[in-house]
Amino acid sequence: MAPPVRPGMPPVLLLLLLLPLGSLPGVWSFSELFFMKEPQDVTVTRKDSVSLDCQAHGEGPIKVTWMKNGAKLSENKRIQVLSNGSLYISEVEGRRGEQSDEGFYQCLAVNKYGAILSQKAHLTLSTISAFEVHPVSTEVHEGGVARFSCKISSNPPAVITWEFNRTAMPINMDRVTALPSGVLQIYDVGPEDAGNYRCVASTTAHKRKSMEASLTVIPANESRPFYLPTIIAGPQNVTVSLHQTAVLECMATGCPKPIISWSRLDHKSIDVFNTRVLGNGNLIISDVKLQHTGVYVCRATTPGTRNFTVAMATLTVLAPPSFVEWPESLTRPRAGTARFVCQAEGTPSPKMSWLKNGRRIHSNGRIKMYNSKLVINQIIPEDDAFYQCMAENSQGSALSRARLTVVMSEDRPSAPYNVHAETMSSSAILLAWERPLYNSDKVIAYSVHYMKAEGLNNEEYQVVLGNDTTHYIIDDLEPASSYTFYIVAYMPMGASQMSDHVTQNTLEDVPLRPPEISLTSRSPTDILVSWLPIPAKYRRGQVVLYRLSFRLSTENSIQVVELPGTVHEHLLEGLRPDSVYLVRITAATRMGLGESSVWTSHRTPKATSVKAPKSPELHLEPLNCTTISVRWLQDTEDPATIQGYKLFYKEEGQQENGPIFLDTGDLLYTLSGLDPRRKYHVRLLAYNNMEDGYQADQTVSTPGCVSVRDRMVPPPPPPHHLYAKANTSSSIFLHWRRPAFATAQVINYTIRCNPVGLQNASLVLYLQTSETHMLVQGLEPNTKYEFAVRLHVDQLSSPWSPVVYHSTLPEAPTGPPVGVKVTLIEDDTALVSWKPPDGPETVVTRYTILYASRKAWIAGEWQVLHREGAITMALLENLVAGNVYIVKISASNEVGEGPFSNSVELVVLPKDTSESNQRPKRLDSSDGKVSSGYYHLDQKSMTGIAVGVGIALTCILICVLILIYRSKARKSSASKTAQNGTQPLSRAGASVAAGSEMGKNLERATENEESLVPMMPSSFIDAKGGTDLIINSYGPIIKNNTKKKWLFFQDTKKMKAEQTQRRFTTQAAVCFYQPGTTVLISDEDSPGSPGQTTSFPRPFGAALDTEHSANSEGSHETGDSGRFSHESNDEIHLSSVISSTPRTSSPLAGGDSDGTAALEKRGEPAEPAEQPTSSSAAQPPPAGPSFAADGFPI
Repeated sequence: MAPPVRPGMPPVLLLLLLLPLGSLPGVWSFSELFFMKEPQDVTVTRKDSVSLDCQAHGEGPIKVTWMKNGAKLSENKRIQVLSNGSLYISEVEGRRGEQSDEGFYQCLAVNKYGAILSQKAHLTLSTISAFEVHPVSTEVHEGGVARFSCKISSNPPAVITWEFNRTAMPINMDRVTALPSGVLQIYDVGPEDAGNYRCVASTTAHKRKSMEASLTVIPANESRPFYLPTIIAGPQNVTVSLHQTAVLECMATGCPKPIISWSRLDHKSIDVFNTRVLGNGNLIISDVKLQHTGVYVCRATTPGTRNFTVAMATLTVLAPPSFVEWPESLTRPRAGTARFVCQAEGTPSPKMSWLKNGRRIHSNGRIKMYNSKLVINQIIPEDDAFYQCMAENSQGSALSRARLTVVMSEDRPSAPYNVHAETMSSSAILLAWERPLYNSDKVIAYSVHYMKAEGLNNEEYQVVLGNDTTHYIIDDLEPASSYTFYIVAYMPMGASQMSDHVTQNTLEDVPLRPPEISLTSRSPTDILVSWLPIPAKYRRGQVVLYRLSFRLSTENSIQVVELPGTVHEHLLEGLRPDSVYLVRITAATRMGLGESSVWTSHRTPKATSVKAPKSPELHLEPLNCTTISVRWLQDTEDPATIQGYKLFYKEEGQQENGPIFLDTGDLLYTLSGLDPRRKYHVRLLAYNNMEDGYQADQTVSTPGCVSVRDRMVPPPPPPHHLYAKANTSSSIFLHWRRPAFATAQVINYTIRCNPVGLQNASLVLYLQTSETHMLVQGLEPNTKYEFAVRLHVDQLSSPWSPVVYHSTLPEAPTGPPVGVKVTLIEDDTALVSWKPPDGPETVVTRYTILYASRKAWIAGEWQVLHREGAITMALLENLVAGNVYIVKISASNEVGEGPFSNSVELVVLPKDTSESNQRPKRLDSSDGKVSSGYYHLDQKSMTGIAVGVGIALTCILICVLILIYRSKARKSSASKTAQNGTQPLSRAGASVAAGSEMGKNLERATENEESLVPMMPSSFIDAKGGTDLIINSYGPIIKNNTKKKWLFFQDTKKMKAEQTQRRFTTQAAVCFYQPGTTVLISDEDSPGSPGQTTSFPRPFGAALDTEHSANSEGSHETGDSGRFSHESNDEIHLSSVISSTPRTSSPLAGGDSDGTAALEKRGEPAEPAEQPTSSSAAQPPPAGPSFAADGFPI
């Protein structure tokens, strides 16, 4: 569609936009004709020439004709139509009668598609009348104020100036102000101001002078008495057109001189950009707009006091029509239905009419106009035309166009026949028909048309069906109503004529709602129950019965009274005084009883209330969907005095609001801010200083907010500049602006909120407020929502505002990062890695890594690193050797920061330690439960650590004493064994001597270290849950045994007995036992089997490198915690107990299979041991590492 024409769009730019479309056949769509220039209002002088523009654009040829006052204008010598379509009048005539050229002009553009009419242009002649008001002579005391005024009518408006003694007065004077409205003000009048004044009115063609008025100055007394301020010329109600200038005069006197100020009665701010104060307090508003409409208050105040007086006037701004909804061009088949909708606004409210090809349309049986709609039924080829919506008021006219294109075909079916209808229920009618007699096999669809049979201008509805059915149930009808139906059949290129019309009634139904009731008491023992008839759309038939139920609030027994449907009140008598009664009513049609009203409470007066005021006569009326008007009348014959009124109200099912105290003179009150479609209970009573009077109770329902298309009045514009901002993960703040239109009614807003892509419409949230902002709460975190706002005023609802999308913030992480690992990759650099916190909805934008040495940790001095949310590792650099570092991590996002992970320790050893002990001790966050705070070492923790260290030192001292004692016992036992020949040394041959020498070396080495060895178990066990590894200077050693014991804790006699039963052979190095020497051994429950294997680690670092690599690669997934001991080399020296003597089968060399530590290099299987054939035969020394005499490997 071609771009729509908007006021102010340059014609050249518009033409450039449309030319490319015109070069393509068929692209014009429905914009084949439109105006680029339209005639405008003009005022000219008689005998002058004038030109009225009219330029139409579209598919040629285009013919332009002119109309004056609705009739075709004929050309002559004075009046000619130019080639571009404009109208030229060479000499404008102003004679009365047919010769006058004044009037309303319109141009009509016609091409092959139809015709369109331009807006009206008013041609007027420049005129000026005689003065309607002349200035009047006056006497003024010296120092007072003088005022002259004059008034004249002219077209265009005259410019008024003043003359003093027939000399033009200067425009700008300190004490003199000349208003554009024809008023001259003189302040602080002196003798020099005495003289004659007159006003001069001038236009472009005329000038008029008023009569002179004299100003007499009376000498003033020496003392000027104090007197209150008085406004001698206040503002007058004024009506101006849009963009004109409004003048509000305010002239006051007083002693001392009063100060004049302006305000608006509705407390809105005065537009400071287009408003200025002229003279000593006159308000001038230039370029007035609709928002300037209102009541303006002038206030004159005595300086330094609270003495003031006010005057006020109403400014009304008139505006020409402007469209808020334009009709859209349509393409419809013959016999179809077309609907055009048009809405306009202006002040005063514009009158709407429709044109077809420039001619007014009148309603008939097929074409109807109502509610700013144009509906064309049973379209015929002649309906193919341009249709224009015209809005007119006293300020001008506006037109909007659309085109109806009728699709024509000669090949069409005949109309369906034998149409009949059958009532199914109160809201459904079954419609059936026979297929067309002609071309029935080519029918592709049917359309069912129906409308109410009663009343005028009823809207027609249409339902389109497939060609596979000849019946249809219409189930959205109103009960007890009559409807008319007809059918149309469609082929691909055309439609049939209408079928015969058929009329059918729906059945009655039970009433949709109960009546609204009112309760009053005439005496302490009665209640008068009255009710209003049910509206017709809720009655759904004829009411034949009312059922009235009542009971005491303290009792359960219900009394029922049935009344005929023509009665609308009933008096309940014989009731208890000062008691609360509950009353409800139900209406019934011939179909049965409807829904009962809720119980309405009423308290009967006290029996002693002889001076209590009688109940007022209460009337409730909904003003709109959110406001109720409460009116009442007091019985004039009531002798009781009235001090005031108490008003209570509540929504059905809610708590009561009130009391609202009202004065005796108040007979009207407005309840506003209510919810639409709600029932409210209102209670009113009069009171005096003695007691409360009889109360009146009544219920009323607020209506639903009327949709736009149900009213002739144009809807208010929607709120604009809707803005959303997320406050938290569950709330979003909305702000919008009220549209620019004038109203004195209370404005309420409805906010629509739902997640984007919502499928269940029942989950859409609707909120109400009277403010232009709202905090929407209770939303889901990290979810995108859509918002729209509409306003309600005076039973009208605006369209929804444009939708705004916004997402709530994500929740702050509820858990810490998981799987935290720290690995030393260089001497002073460590790699820390982690995984995001658990939870699929957790959003992380940043990680915070805190690390510190133990000393800094105790002092609370952390080093901080930050990483983006997509990164899950970081380098810790510049670490100091010899320190233990503590590391912990937290996750955060824009909402907040989550908790820290459990602390992970990292040991950075000094550089001079051996290679085996340089392995980092790598921990993860699951190894220990450490607080996630910065540090939490309180006084109790420090005390516990001190006590634990003391106990440990005591245990170490006791163990050292036991070792010393056992060492001496073993030495004495070894001497006895050597003397008694317990061990068969003779079997060893020459090997015994070497063994003895080796034993001495071992004894001396062992005595130096035995104080340390007992504290080291045969297999070092990680008490924190790691693997049990034997660690020596060459790296970790894998065990084959499951039980470990210290030899000196075993029974010596038992051990000796077992030595005679156990033997073993090995191809690896063995440890020789010597008396007095401490040996690391492993003890198994069962003797070594022939299939047992043993191995010895490589003497250097190969095993260490391999194991370290394996742990580095698998530390994230395996159960191996990756911990390594960092004890000094001095604590374990297996080399001190390794024999350099060749191996033999002597029991002395291996008296117990447990006597060898099961040593194995990871990844290399041990060689099987060979069973000796003879216990006395010496075994040849196997190939293996050689040892020096001092026991260390070469």
